[in-house]
Amino acid sequence: MTDCIRIAIVDDHPMVAEGIEAILESYDDIEVVATLSSGREIIEQAPDLTPDVILLDLNMPGLGGLSTTEILLERQPDTRILILSMHDSPEYISSALSHGASGYVLKDVPTEEIKRAIDAVSAGERYLCTGAQGSLAPDTGETRAQLTNREQTILLQLAQGKSNKAVAFALDISVRTVETHRKNIKRKLGISSTAGLTRYAMEHGVLQGTGVSL
Repeated sequence: MTDCIRIAIVDDHPMVAEGIEAILESYDDIEVVATLSSGREIIEQAPDLTPDVILLDLNMPGLGGLSTTEILLERQPDTRILILSMHDSPEYISSALSHGASGYVLKDVPTEEIKRAIDAVSAGERYLCTGAQGSLAPDTGETRAQLTNREQTILLQLAQGKSNKAVAFALDISVRTVETHRKNIKRKLGISSTAGLTRYAMEHGVLQGTGVSL
């Protein structure tokens, strides 16, 4: 078992999670160490579970897949995140990769492709499933690139209408840190209001993959 790839599955739909678990447990070189239902759970348990690869759904209540990805990689940079999603739009794929995901796989792909994706990302490679290849969003311009990954995550949270306090709680940082990032984001984007941040997020695909209705 020492050569097994340790997998954690995170999906808020029990039947989906259990189905993926049953599939993966049929492989001798994979060990499913946990099946969880929220981003908060995997963030709290990852240090003890020490998964090599985390199969993560994008659309989850509470802390979404994008924010979860960034927090996990900030705390455990050697962990690989493989997004499992029903969405094949360029914006979803681009957002996931820009937040640090190593791969993106659609939930309706054959079992063998999920296994190939796990093997690839665990080896340090990037993997896009057949339906996602060539679907990356075009460059949204220099302005977006000026934001750090942390600033993009905080922008995502603020654009969903969350207060500084709520963002601080979700990301496990201080309110003052959120306020500082918020000021920097507005300065970099040349935006003065929260409504402006929300509009920017909608126009640039930042909210894709969060479950927020645009």
